[in-house]
Amino acid sequence: MTSDTRGRGRAAVTAESESQAALDYYLITSAGADGAPAEGIVVEEFALTGDFRTVGLDTAGWTAADGVWWTSAAFGRAMREDPGLRSRARAVSRLDAEAAYRGLGGGQLPGETRLRALFHDHQPLPDSPPLRLSPPRVPDGFHDTRVYRVLFAGEPRLSRLADVVTLAGETGDPRTRVIGSGELRTDPDVFTWEVRRIGPGVACCLDLTAHLGTASGQALGPLLRRLTTAMRHAGPVPVTVERFS
Repeated sequence: MTSDTRGRGRAAVTAESESQAALDYYLITSAGADGAPAEGIVVEEFALTGDFRTVGLDTAGWTAADGVWWTSAAFGRAMREDPGLRSRARAVSRLDAEAAYRGLGGGQLPGETRLRALFHDHQPLPDSPPLRLSPPRVPDGFHDTRVYRVLFAGEPRLSRLADVVTLAGETGDPRTRVIGSGELRTDPDVFTWEVRRIGPGVACCLDLTAHLGTASGQALGPLLRRLTTAMRHAGPVPVTVERFS
């Protein structure tokens, strides 16, 4: 991001705390409640195309009860399909995962290269070229316009969304579809996004429109990563990233 970054709902996307961690970290707790003790750690990574669509997912975990690392595509699916398990998965930073791993008797958490070597049960995800719902409309002054949807299982906690969006009115009403919106300007690019409910309590999505001022999408990948991370920390679990244009 450039020094003239301006925007709304931008605290999380300009923060650097997660920028050094390429993997996603979760604590698996004993109950779906704040403050419940951790029982283990789950580490995940999505496989992405060159234009940031998801084509696969790798999931590995460690539990204090048996003290060994395992890999399981089925567990990754269950985190997204089983509300009970999802309520016990709490997104954390790598630093918090390291502290939890030590506290559970695991010692020093392996580095990310070593963690990737544990991924043996890859889950392919459906891939398709961008779904063009209408002819691309590129505003004057921009080179390209792209529209992405990041789909999540579950619904975010509204109190934790301040770093992602400016909340809309009546967000507490489950019938309110658009929870909030955000904007980021990084010369020469302009990004806008909305967080939407897709069935109350079932799923939600983050829709991102990127107006790119150059042929390079250099800022797009990191922004998608940071927005997705901020949403994870608000509660829902990412499922896929689709490109619409």
